[in-house]
Amino acid sequence: MSMFCFQCQEAAKGTGCEVKGVCGKTPETAALQDLLIYTLKGIAQVAGPARTAGKSLPEADQALMRGLFMTITNANFDNDAFVKTIIQDIALRDSLKKELGDQVPAELHDCALFTALTPAAMEEKAKTVGVLSTENEDVRSLRELIVYGLKGMAAYAWHADHLAEQDDAVLVFIYKALNATLDDSLSADDLVALTLECGEKGVSVMALLDKANTEAYGNPEITEVNIGVGARPGILISGHDLMDMESLLKQTEGSGVDVYTHSEMLPANYYPAFKKYSHFVGNYGNAWWKQDREFDSFNGPILMTTNCITPPKESYIDRMYTTGAAGYPGVKHIADPAGATTGNADKDFSAIIEHAKRCISPEEIETGTIVGGFAHSQVLALADKVVDAVKSGAIKQFFVMAGCDGRMKGRDYYSDFAKALPEDTVILTAGCAKYRYNKLPLGDIGGIPRVLDAGQCNDSYSLAVTALKLKEVFELNDINELPISYNIAWYEQKAVIVLLALLFLGVKNIHLGPTLPAFLSPNVAKVLVENFGIAGIGDVEGDIKSFLSA
Repeated sequence: MSMFCFQCQEAAKGTGCEVKGVCGKTPETAALQDLLIYTLKGIAQVAGPARTAGKSLPEADQALMRGLFMTITNANFDNDAFVKTIIQDIALRDSLKKELGDQVPAELHDCALFTALTPAAMEEKAKTVGVLSTENEDVRSLRELIVYGLKGMAAYAWHADHLAEQDDAVLVFIYKALNATLDDSLSADDLVALTLECGEKGVSVMALLDKANTEAYGNPEITEVNIGVGARPGILISGHDLMDMESLLKQTEGSGVDVYTHSEMLPANYYPAFKKYSHFVGNYGNAWWKQDREFDSFNGPILMTTNCITPPKESYIDRMYTTGAAGYPGVKHIADPAGATTGNADKDFSAIIEHAKRCISPEEIETGTIVGGFAHSQVLALADKVVDAVKSGAIKQFFVMAGCDGRMKGRDYYSDFAKALPEDTVILTAGCAKYRYNKLPLGDIGGIPRVLDAGQCNDSYSLAVTALKLKEVFELNDINELPISYNIAWYEQKAVIVLLALLFLGVKNIHLGPTLPAFLSPNVAKVLVENFGIAGIGDVEGDIKSFLSA
């Protein structure tokens, strides 16, 4: 095989990509991503003891967050960016050895010692450090589960860090967990415990990002979002970074250029701070995987702030820009300001704004509005109404259908599932999975919409807060006694940290689809089934019957 990667739901044949990534990444890119993770483990080993002892190491923190984020599925395909980052991180690792002195462990793993400073040397080294270098299948499965959870955790920590919010315990855990994946003395039970600790820190980092976003931009409000277009040129912003959104809106004000959100940036429409901009038109299009058509018809430039990139078509690649941890060869990259360590408000978007002025307005692909903004603050404001509806029997069951969308035909299941749910049920959602049903005419129950969209994938925290509050209101001892069922779609590693967070909170009997992760070995999958009731999906009718009879 020329590569091996099984971190996302679309792993080839349900086992792993061995020739080229279904996501579009080449074997060369996959190798560089493997080597970057290996390099980060070296930084974690060198600096971990000092970081745990309370030493501030902001440059190392940034390297771990950024590097883990860069390797999330569909985030960065730019080999030059990976080569540059690996060189920088090797230099950082070695400078930390000198800076930290006797705080550095006496015995270091190869990842803390190797040097590979050319693409050829990196390619050769990467052959020995990939996923399959861990021979024991169950240990490999647990190590990768932890690393994928860390990738999601790092993405959320990165966004919070941009808004000057950090949780030291989360950052210290990233060092600890990366270092633990090097320790051959750890048993499967040790790694399972570490996996649950990863879930605990997942809850913490989602709470941190929720705090960062709401303090900066206000609590999301129930909002009707326009899905039509205006007559002026526009910029389409996709991904997840709300600070990039803020910067772009500020810099386009008065320019004659409108701003539209796409895919996971849709929830930006719910924040009060962004509503004051009259040139913020609304949302254009659907989930990330439809971008090849929607970016084409948008006509203006596109800004990708994070992951969710698919290989661009020639018809719009010259209109595409990346920033932050995202990247694609041949696509213009808007860098952070020189010397910046946190925050990106000074990022210069003038090039994309001038580009937009030369473009025609977007082609209209749909009209009307969609409703969202049901984050925990809004749902709790409706708590009395919701509780009364449950007590009266108007609402019989809630279905958490958060997570990711994707290209697999089997994902039609989620649209069919939503359509087939009884009219006395409500869907709680977050993430781009909602695009399978957020435009369906599912109606409401006594004024409560049957689809309550909390926001981005990281806003799954809102769903957890809502569930815990309902548990308190109904005076229940166990979150699993609530009339809430979990039918979650996943695609990439941010969904992994959300899943681990739910497991840490004690949620059981989660159905996960459209397929179970390829990185779960049979024995690890058995542990999840036996301890947490994790299950795959079946047919719509059978699954609904099973959920409602539970």
